[in-house]
Amino acid sequence: MRKNFNEFKEFIKNKNVAVVGIGVSNIPLIEFLVKLDAKVTAFDKKNSNELEEVVNKFSPKGVCFQLGEGYLSGLKGFDVIFKTPSMRIDSEALVAAKEEGTYITSEMEEFVRYCPAKVYGITGSDGKTTTTSLIYKLLKEEGFDTWVGGNIGTPLFTKIEEIKTSDRVVLELSSFQLMTMTDSPDVALITNLSPNHLDMHKGMEEYVEAKKNIFKYQNKESLLVLNKDNNITASMIGENKGSLYTFSIKETINQGAYFKDNNLYAKGVKVCSKNEVRLKGMYNIENLLAAFACTCDEVSIETMKKVAMTFTGVEHRNEFVRELDGVEYYNNSIASSPTRTVASLLSFEKPVILLAGGYDKNLPFELLAFEGHEKIKILILLGATRNKIKAAFDLLKREKGIEIPIYIVDSLEEAVNKAREVSTEGDIVALAPACASFDMFPNFEVRGNKFKELVNSLK
Repeated sequence: MRKNFNEFKEFIKNKNVAVVGIGVSNIPLIEFLVKLDAKVTAFDKKNSNELEEVVNKFSPKGVCFQLGEGYLSGLKGFDVIFKTPSMRIDSEALVAAKEEGTYITSEMEEFVRYCPAKVYGITGSDGKTTTTSLIYKLLKEEGFDTWVGGNIGTPLFTKIEEIKTSDRVVLELSSFQLMTMTDSPDVALITNLSPNHLDMHKGMEEYVEAKKNIFKYQNKESLLVLNKDNNITASMIGENKGSLYTFSIKETINQGAYFKDNNLYAKGVKVCSKNEVRLKGMYNIENLLAAFACTCDEVSIETMKKVAMTFTGVEHRNEFVRELDGVEYYNNSIASSPTRTVASLLSFEKPVILLAGGYDKNLPFELLAFEGHEKIKILILLGATRNKIKAAFDLLKREKGIEIPIYIVDSLEEAVNKAREVSTEGDIVALAPACASFDMFPNFEVRGNKFKELVNSLK
């Protein structure tokens, strides 16, 4: 049973509150806290010139600002701190604040704690956003007033008083958001797990434990949904506090969803055939099965079939950009890990000209080389990891005698031009970087949009 939001309103009134990180989700949070009569100070490493609009908006409302280099030195003497998800709880500033007795939380933690509606939480290494979007579509199509948030959609904590008990809420949750969670969603899904974000986590064990928080605090009325085909998620079977459903493309599942003889099933009932599904690739079949398993207790087979046959995907996820001179261009900028890039490659029927490389998350690229090479015709590498990826393909050549043509470039523009130069009619060019974007772009959306802009400007 979740807490009544009136308790939070009473708790936060007149408190000295710090909001760390003035980003997309925290700007509405600052405004919301001010409305609840909290005394707010906002912290960010950006300077006042970069945040001029925000400072001008909130200063007249009594909000104080700590900005620029060394901004965290002022994080003392607060009753409550709302941290940005990427800020580790064991950071020096937060450890010192906790020793002072400060209550440390985040927008998402408080939302899950007080949300009056049934909450679906989705996490995993790959497929989170597509599966979150599918679950949202399924519930909405079934007739529920449905909200979507977390890593996608709008910041929901500021909308909490508009949400009814009869509504449904779907949240995409990252390992960073989950690390400090002490409340779990009513329905929790882990799509799959593989090495990811090891630049932020101390190791794979910490990453997996953070993901487990999505179900660790459930109760006997809750539902946990796990991928039976993924070794790490399969090993969690038996740790559920309430009901357990699974999904698989390899075996028949009674409680959950499965794929067999080219058909998709939910709780043993056929939903549709693979040929009727609009989304490309077996990894999207897995995403559909995960969504079916999560919603099969309150969504009809007819609704599942309708969504499967009409849902065309999410931007930056194997998104078709254009065809030029018989060459198709696809944007999969969201593919920020080797496993996700391999999954993307497998969705194509023939080898592609792959554009890869970017920010180094300390992930190994041997998987991309050894499991993805059959689907790569030509490799065009850019970014901070270009030589690291090349080294993995050099190893493939030494150990297996398999050689993929590789071009090293300095920019995304050069990569697109090189792809145009080396492609011939019938080829597929795909941006699926296997890396984050931060060495060259603020996020994967900006990278994907730039790719689309460059492709659409080709004459």
